[in-house]
Amino acid sequence: MDKIKILKPHEVVARLERLGFVKVRQRGSHKQFRHPDKRCTTVPFHSGKDISPILLRRIAKDINVTVEELLKS
Repeated sequence: MDKIKILKPHEVVARLERLGFVKVRQRGSHKQFRHPDKRCTTVPFHSGKDISPILLRRIAKDINVTVEELLKS
């Protein structure tokens, strides 16, 4: 497995939107996204913090795609 990139929260959101996810709500610094087929995930937007590879794997698992599929979208 190749090394997973560290992404900014807005980069993760852009990839989710390309996969068809839309922001449905926000609670504090956490934005929740949902797909029309009911898959959902949450992306934290903490100032100065990136999305770690561990959290990126968790987001990919939440939406039933591989990390590679998420990164290439």
